[in-house]
Formats: sequence, structure tokens, C-alpha cells
Amino acid sequence: MTHIDEVIVRVHREEWARVVATLARRLGDLDVAEEMAAEAFATAVERWPVEGVPPNPGAWLTTTAHRKAIDRLRRGVRRDEKHREALMLSGTPEPLGVVDDDRLRLVFTCCHPALAMEARIALTLRMVGGLTVPEIARAFLVEETAMGQRITRAKAKIKAARIPYGVPFREDLPARVTGVLTVLYLIFNEGYLASDPAREPVRGDLTAEAIRLTRLVRALLPADGEAAGLLALMLLTEARRVARVSASGELVALGEQDRGAWDRELIAEGHALVRARLASGEAPGRYQILAAINAVHTDARDVRDTDWSQVVALYDHLVRLDPSPIVRLNRAIAVAEIDGPQVALAQVDALPLEGYHAFHATRADLLRRLGRSAESRAAYDRAIALAANTAEAAYLVRRRDQLAGP
Repeated sequence: MTHIDEVIVRVHREEWARVVATLARRLGDLDVAEEMAAEAFATAVERWPVEGVPPNPGAWLTTTAHRKAIDRLRRGVRRDEKHREALMLSGTPEPLGVVDDDRLRLVFTCCHPALAMEARIALTLRMVGGLTVPEIARAFLVEETAMGQRITRAKAKIKAARIPYGVPFREDLPARVTGVLTVLYLIFNEGYLASDPAREPVRGDLTAEAIRLTRLVRALLPADGEAAGLLALMLLTEARRVARVSASGELVALGEQDRGAWDRELIAEGHALVRARLASGEAPGRYQILAAINAVHTDARDVRDTDWSQVVALYDHLVRLDPSPIVRLNRAIAVAEIDGPQVALAQVDALPLEGYHAFHATRADLLRRLGRSAESRAAYDRAIALAANTAEAAYLVRRRDQLAGP
């Protein structure tokens, strides 16, 4: 890949959501916004290698896409009406709702309650996160064609129902925020551990955008505990990003990370948010508990200083809110540090997570600690086969290969 190709790929990842969101505001049509953004990027691929990368690539892409949209409208069958509509596009719309941020408007549009939750998540991951249809299909464990149809139907419903492109007014925000936080968390997770083996294992562009949008949501709803909790969770996780992948491209487990490389400013901000929520006296929600768990981990200067009893107690609270198998799997990992791998393995083996790579990776580690090398190797093999993230797969391969012979 040439330098200019690398620049185009980087710009695409950084600017996709910005361009689509701006076009969606101007055009009021997600399909057209996405198509014109794609055409603008295709034009960049043709012209930038010859003309050079413009000083402001994002503005260039947005302007190019906007002009293409105007040209399309002018070529429409209803020429006179479309021509007038095209001329109107050059005006600057008034800010909608309670905040003037195109991408946050796009999030709320994609997360409208008229859409099923799965459709909201898939559409937002595509339009805001810039994930490809195959990436989203892998995340949902469905066929690519089925996911493409789901996204197409969601966009069609937005258009047919005339769902407004904007942030709801303040009185409507509380009813809408849960779905938005769910989607922002998923966008962050895709950046934290990318599911596409062709991409870099950690996507800082996605984690940064998820944090930025979550900050905006919290500014809209400063008293919302879960908005603050999600922001704290993201900050405490993002603080460890530079230490999570080795120079050789291998995932570094939490207990092996260089804690001196963690971002102490992000940790301090995350801890302050967690303390403020605890001081409020309100019952914590899911994101607040997850943030508190991460606060315990990031408070320990050495893995041996981790307060595992506190971690298990927090997971006990979380299980009451969300008794999902994945939450119980994570709780079992903490239990192993207190009660030993045998107790934890019994809990893990009872979980219906055969198709989840982390389930097999956890079993492999517990079996390794119990000296059951052959079983551990088989579990590592299964985890490696299921792991999509290249850094994680590399870590699992190394751990498997370190096992003693049968």
C-alpha cells in the first residue's frame, strides 16, 4: 500500500461518519447521504494520487459529496421541483433539537424507538461507526446478506415514517437515551477490540468518537447516572489502550500490561465520575457498575494489589441486574483469583457459551493453571478458531504454545 493509499484509508475511517452526518442534515435522506459519501471517497481515490491530499480532507470530501448530491437532484425527473430543492441545499439549516452536532443527531435518528433495537444498533454502527456490512454481520453472527437487508429496511423506515433528523427536545431525551448509550457502547467496543481481521486490532478512531459522543450525551443529561457511568467506563478502558497491544502486534493481558504506560489523566477523570456516582446515593445501573469494576483495576499499581473481593462483589451486584452468561463468565474470572481455578472452572463449564471465543480462552487458562495441559491446548485451539481479532489470536497462540507437552 502506497503512502497516498494509507492516507485515504485513514481519512476514510476518520471522516466517514462526519461526512455522512453532515450530508444527512443537509439532504434529510440517509440513503443519499451514504451514496454521495461513497462517491466522494471514490473520487478521492482517483484524484488525490494525482493532485495530492488537500489541506482539509474532510471539508474536501463533504463539499464534493454535497456537489454530487446537488447534481443528482438537478438531473431528477421532476426537474423544476428538484432544481428548487437543490438550490435550497446551499443554505445553512438552523440547529435542531438541543445540541448542534451532526453526528449526535445522526445517532439519535438511527436510534429512533420506531426501529427495533437490533436495527438501531446495526444502522448506527454502519452510519456513525463506519463499519462495513460484513463487520456488522460478524458482530451479530448473521449472514452478510441478511445484515445488508436489515440496514436497508431500517433506512427505508426512517424515510417512510419521516423520522426527523435531530436530537430530541429535552423532555423527550430520557426515554431515548438508553438505546443511544447501548449503541455508543458497542461502537466503543468495536474500537477496543476490532472484529475485522483485516483491520488494526485496536481502532482509536472509533473509541475516540464514542467517547466524544458520550460526553455530548452526558452534557445533555448531566443527572443521568448511566450516561456518566458509560463515560467513566470508556475513559478507564481507553486509558489502557497504549498498553494493550505489544510492538509485535500481540494482545497484552491486563495482568501483564505496563501500568506506567496507562493514561493517568483519563484514569483520574474516570475515577472522579465513579466517585461522584457513588456519592449520589442512587442505585447504580449496569454501566456504573462496570465503571466501578474498571476503577478497582486501574486503582491497583500492580496486578497483585487488585482488590478481587471488591471486584467479585461488584459482579454480584451486576449479575442481579444482568444475569447474562457473559457477565457470569467475567465474574468467574474474578472468582478464580479468590477461590482458585477449580471453583471458577465449575462455574464456567455451566455457561452456554460454546460459540464465544472468550469462553474457551477462559477455560484454557483455568485448565492450564490446574496442570491439565491436553485439555487446555484443546480449549486454546477452539478459542483461536473463533477469535477474529488478530492481536487476541496471536496472544492465544503464544499461550497455547507455552504449554507443557502431554
